[in-house]
Parts: sequence; structure tokens; C-alpha cells
Amino acid sequence: TADQRYALEGLVRLAREEAVDAVVVAGDVFDRAVPPTEAVELLDEVLAELTLSLNIPVIMIAGNHDSPARLEYLSGLVRRAGLHVIGAISPEPQSVVITGRDGQKAVFWPLAYTDPETARAVLERTDIHTHQSVLEAQLERIRERMNEINEADPAARHVLIAHAFVTGSQTSESERPLTVGGTGEVSAELFDGFDYVALGHLHRPQTVAGTDGRVRYAGFLLKYSFDEADHTKSVTLVELA
Repeated sequence: TADQRYALEGLVRLAREEAVDAVVVAGDVFDRAVPPTEAVELLDEVLAELTLSLNIPVIMIAGNHDSPARLEYLSGLVRRAGLHVIGAISPEPQSVVITGRDGQKAVFWPLAYTDPETARAVLERTDIHTHQSVLEAQLERIRERMNEINEADPAARHVLIAHAFVTGSQTSESERPLTVGGTGEVSAELFDGFDYVALGHLHRPQTVAGTDGRVRYAGFLLKYSFDEADHTKSVTLVELA
């Protein structure tokens, strides 16, 4: 916890120095569904510093380690303070609109991790059986909304936040596989049309091949397995032109 606090204090300091317009957390938030008390308290401190002290909006989604219900608890209340927590899938896409200092509007589309069984029930789609089909169904509706927004504001930027394993990306030992046999993999082509895609799940910072830098894993702040010893841990600072 002390190491996590040190790394997160660095994250807060960077956000303050760079005067960022938003902080994105693409999951996992915790490493288990029922996290230890000290981890919850540390997260609370960091989020309060970002949203209440620095007035920086935070958009955070659940990963496959997180409990959607626990993470979303009180989300309706904390949204008023600039903290947007998406823990569970919903029938209609949710968006967070943030206007930058230059007046540029960015529309964030947060998609929490969801297994195919849950998505099939919530979205009422009998054709959902893989993680690829989960994202396809969600992005189909998001693109409809994007078109409506672009008609009113052609200059709007669109940022997708997702938790997934994109085919060809580099894994680490401490990651929990989404599924067995490859059905947890998704194609990078799914993300066409977005100005930026912030991905969570994989611990190594990396840009997905063939996406011109638009689709990226920020990675984790700390090293959680021996095969991460050669990783250069970091956060990703993104500027939407």
C-alpha cells in the first residue's frame, strides 16, 4: 500500500502540473472483487484530491478483477463532484462530455468489463457469445449516438474507454485471463472511428499495432509479477488536437 500511495501521489502531481482536463482509469481498479480496507481508503483519498481539490474530472471503469456493484456504489452522488464511475453494463450507452480549456469538446464513452453471459441478458441479444460480440453490440449503439453528436458538433472528439485483450498485444503473468481458448480476444478493427481508445487489462504499456497510436494500454503503475521486471511503468498523457 505504501508503494501504491507513492506511485499515485506521483500521478496526482503530474495531473496538477500538466493541468489535465480529465483523468481516465480503464481498470482494473482493485485486484479482487472485495478489496482490503486500506486499498479502498487510498483510492478514496486520491479521487478526492483529483476531483475536489484540483477540480479534475475522473472517469473510471471496472475491470475483470472488480465487483461492478461495489465499484458503482454511490456513483450517482459522486458524479456531482466530477467522478464518473461505470461498473456495470447498461442497455443504453453512457457518455461523459468534457470541455477543454480551449473550448474543444471531448465525448468519453466508458465501457466497463462485461462477460458475454451478462451482456446477452442486459442487452437482450441472443447472438452474444464472445467478448468480440459484446463490444460489437455496444459499439453499434455508441456509433449511432456519435453520428447524432457529430451532426450538431462536427469538431467533437470521441474517446472510448474499454477493458479488453486486443489480439496481438503482450501479456504478463499477473493478469487474469478473460476466457480460455481465445474467445476473450477482440480485434483492433473494432475501434475504428474513435479519436483515441484508452484500454485497460494488460500490465505492459503498449500501443496496439496498426492503429497509428490511437489505441493504447497505459499499463499498470507498479510491477506485479517477475516477468514485469523489464517494464518501464508509466502513465499516458494524451493531447487531443
